[in-house]
Formats: sequence, C-alpha cells, structure tokens
Amino acid sequence: MPSATNPSTRQPVMRRRAVIGAAAAAASAPALLRLSSSASAAPVHNGPRALPGGGDLGPNVLVFDPSTPGIQAKLDDVFKQQESAQFGTGRYALLFKPGTYSGLKAQIGFYTSIAGLGLSPDDTTINGDVTVDAGWFNGNATQNFWRSAENLALVPANGTDRWAVAQAAPFRRMHVRGGLNLAPSGYGWASGGYIADCRIDGSVGPYSQQQWYTRDSAVGGWNNAVWNMVFSGVEGAPAQSFPNPPYTTLDATPVSREKPFLYLDGSEYRVFLPEMRTNARGVTWGNGTPRGTSLPLSQFYVAKPGVAAATLNQALAQGLHLLLTPGIYHLDQPIQVRGANTVVLGLGFATLIPDNGVTGLTVADVDGVRLAGFIIEAGPVNSATLLEVGPKGASADHSANPTTVQDVFIRIGGTGPGKATTSMVINNHHTIVDHTWIWRADHGDGVGWDTNRADYGIRVNGDDVLATGLFVEHFNKYDVQWYGQRGRTVFFQNEKAYDAPNQAAVQDGSARGYAAYKVDDAVTAHEAWGLGSYCYYDVDPTIVQDHGFAAPNTPGVRFHDLLVVSLGGKGQFAHVINDTGAATSGTSTVPSTVVSYP
Repeated sequence: MPSATNPSTRQPVMRRRAVIGAAAAAASAPALLRLSSSASAAPVHNGPRALPGGGDLGPNVLVFDPSTPGIQAKLDDVFKQQESAQFGTGRYALLFKPGTYSGLKAQIGFYTSIAGLGLSPDDTTINGDVTVDAGWFNGNATQNFWRSAENLALVPANGTDRWAVAQAAPFRRMHVRGGLNLAPSGYGWASGGYIADCRIDGSVGPYSQQQWYTRDSAVGGWNNAVWNMVFSGVEGAPAQSFPNPPYTTLDATPVSREKPFLYLDGSEYRVFLPEMRTNARGVTWGNGTPRGTSLPLSQFYVAKPGVAAATLNQALAQGLHLLLTPGIYHLDQPIQVRGANTVVLGLGFATLIPDNGVTGLTVADVDGVRLAGFIIEAGPVNSATLLEVGPKGASADHSANPTTVQDVFIRIGGTGPGKATTSMVINNHHTIVDHTWIWRADHGDGVGWDTNRADYGIRVNGDDVLATGLFVEHFNKYDVQWYGQRGRTVFFQNEKAYDAPNQAAVQDGSARGYAAYKVDDAVTAHEAWGLGSYCYYDVDPTIVQDHGFAAPNTPGVRFHDLLVVSLGGKGQFAHVINDTGAATSGTSTVPSTVVSYP
C-alpha cells in the first residue's frame, strides 16, 4: 500500500504500522428468500445425499425496502462496529430492494458491502450519501481497504458523494447523479482505487489520490492527477497526456465481462451474469435490460461460516454454484471448481482461510468459471498457492468464454502470521483478472520479513491473459511474474516490501532488487499500460532496485506509461524498465517516468 502524499506539497507522509482491529457482533436477520427452479445452469444431479440449493442469507446480510423502519439506525450500528475494524472478524452485506430511500447517510466501514437489488442501478435510488471517509485514522485514507458499493443510484445530499478509499474497495455499477470526491475530508492522504461500469453525472475529483483506474464508465469530468490515472473505455475521460499530467487513456477495454450480482426479479432472488464485451466502452446498463443471463438462487449452495470444505465440494460436484455469505471460512482442503460455467460469488467480503498448507481454491481447465467478491487469507502453515486458476499445463482455448476473477483479494499476514509461496497462479488461457489486490501485509499482526513470508504475488503461465486493475504489493521476491504469451495489463500499482533487511536479501543474481513486474525472457508478445512501482525500504534505506520493471527487449513486448518513485528517499531505483529511464534521486518523491518501451 503506497504512502500518502500531501497534494499541495507532494511530500511523503508514511502511514503508521498500527494494528487496528475490532470484532463485530451479528446484526438482525433478513427475511428468508423465495426460491425458484430454472434450467439455465448445469443440472443438479439429485441423490440420496444431495444438498439443497437456495436458503436464507444469514444474520449478516441486512435486506431493506423503503418501508423498513429504522434503516439509518441499523446502518449506523454496522458502521460503529466496522469503522476501525481493519483486522476484525465482522462481515456485512447491506442490500436495498428497488425503490427510493430518502435522507440516508450510509457510512461504509471495513468488510462492508452496500448494493442495490435491481437489474439497473437506477432501480434503487438513495437520496443521500454512501460515504467513505477517514476520521478513524486522523484523516488518512491510505488504509481504507475491503469495502464496496454496487448497483445503486445516488443523489448526494450536497451534490457530491465521498468515496475516499485505498485498495480492495471497488465502486461498481453505480450512478452518481452529481459529483464524486475520492479524497477524505480536508483532502488528506489517499491511495486507491477502482471504478467500473459507473456513470458519474458530475466531475470526479481524485485530489490526493496517487493512482486510480477507471474502466468502462462515463464521467462528467476529471479534475486532476497526482502520479498515475488510467482509463479504459471511459466516456468523458481526459485525453492521453502521460506524464504531464499523468493520464493514460485507452479508448476501449480489450475484453471485459462485468461482475455477477444478486438481484430481485419480483420477489425471487437471482444472480445476473453479464455477457462478455470486446472493445468495450461505457456502461452496460441504462438502455433497457442489460445483456446476459441469470440463475435462480435454487441453483446455488448458500454457504454459511463453519461449513466444511468437503460440503462445499459436494455441492459443486452436484452442479450447484456457491454463494458465500458474510463470514470467515476455514478450509482443510481446497475448494475445487471443476464444472464449466460455475459461479462462486461472495457477499460481504466472505473470507477463506486455508489451514495446514492447503490451497484455498482451484479451478479446472474449463470454460466460463466466475470467481467474484471474496478474500483468501493465508494460514500460518505455508501454502504453495492460495488461488490456482487452471492446473499446471492447462491447454484449452477459452477465448469465447473465459474464466473471470473479479474483486478476489488475497492477504498474507495482518491478522496474524500467514505464509504462501505464490499467492495466485493463472494457468488457464484467456483468463480475465479484473481488479485484485494481492497483499503481503506491511502492518498489523504477524508481520515480518520471514514471519509472513510470501515470495511471489501472481504468476501468469496461461496465454492471452488480461489483467484490468492489478494491485500487487510487498512480496519478498517478484510481485508479478509473467510467462504466458500475449498477456496484457491495463493499470498496475505496486509497492516493494518495506522490510527487506539488506541488499543481499533482495539480490536477484546479478540484479539488485527483484523487479515488481517481470516478463520472462522467452515471451515474444506482451503489452501493458499505466504501471507504477514505489519503494520504501525503511529497514535499510541504502537498498537499490536496478529497475522496477524487467522484460525482454523485443518489438512484440511493449510497455506504455511507466513510473517508479522513491518514497522519502528510503531506497532508490536506478532505472524504470531494464536499463531505460532515469534514476530516482535523493529524497524527491517526483516519479521517474518512461512513456514507451522499447
């Protein structure tokens, strides 16, 4: 997670390594869900031990309609529990049935998601605010992680909504009938973030946000930039101008498929699966029924915390999809997704913790799997991998129906010691990774160079893999390793591990320091846009990174709009990519940039 920078002085202000956590109590239970049957998904093979689909969503999913009494009090109660519970155990989803709600101020804390239950954001209107600020951390928003807003229309009380967040805080499928402010009150420090499939009628003001990625949206304007603002498929985005100002603008997103979401069809709950788009631009909603398919809840196993991994796998083997309700799930074996078109959807930041060194979740070499909306957290026994998309040697062509990994976040350390050799491995061809934060913790409990050892963030072996919104931080060695052909990344944000004890600990053969993003020498085609890497070696400030990015020097491997930054002079970069790009110097926080490579 990058340091903060005062927007007026551009001087670094590092966040404290403080442990802030609080456990949350359960809230009132929602109404039971009505179920229906449908043939739109894989058939359920009933047997003597068949598991039922559907069911209620448990006590930590709060479902409101416009006539629900005391909505504000319930919102305030959840926020009070979650405001500073950075490493707490509470998990909440706040769901609003279609209709109009007036006078609400929904403050969104840790592990809290708020969403509308319509097919369109405009089906559910809040005349009021959905707010993230940073009062809990003295006006510093750089630790406002793990929260989300989706599928709502907002009419902000004062004309502008505030969403002051850092990583793992998606703003998806929202219609803001006004402006959007991405900085905390007083324009304190901030470092985020991600917007997709949103329409902002007014202007977006990032102010102190150091980097941001906006995809397939429409904005009424964009006010400023600090280091790294990236847009793809955004109507109203500023023109390409990197590095001054640092706007990276692609007219369209090469391939996209929006995240699955829960909605109401009359009184029936269903999960909508948006269709894939190529050369996408603008929102998917607003001109009639969105394009895609839907599944009834009866075709999902609705999981509750405490369920055994074997039961989850039994449900998957029957042909059921998984809906993970809010809470923490300990796994003694991997969740094994083997069927094509399987959906695993989390609510309220459901968290999977693999125990005894197992992998958290694996996907077979099949079409159309959708993973969305959950956290995988490393356990204290080292796991070789935490998420594996496709087996080693996967070879099938999934171009017509790829796997998507969306708002799936990985954490090693923070709540206590955790270890994983490689956090995420992508073996399946054509996989889309759309917004992930893969984080080896730099603060919290169980943090230390070997205490939460995690050598590699993400390793991509599959061909034709696309990453849109890739956040990977603090790994002991490489944050990103890319071995597949024709890979593409739109937006990458990275910070190297703070806690390297000395130069020798990060020596990669003859190279000083492990690159944040390394493309293997055998790769002949790769392209990436809008990438940043920062260093803050506070244990040994004399450490030098030879480069932030490493790639073969060949015409088919191309990079656009790169930057490296030394934060407070704690470590330095000698180059930006390979031997290209000026070194960072002294204590300056001004980025060193490269517009194109080679």
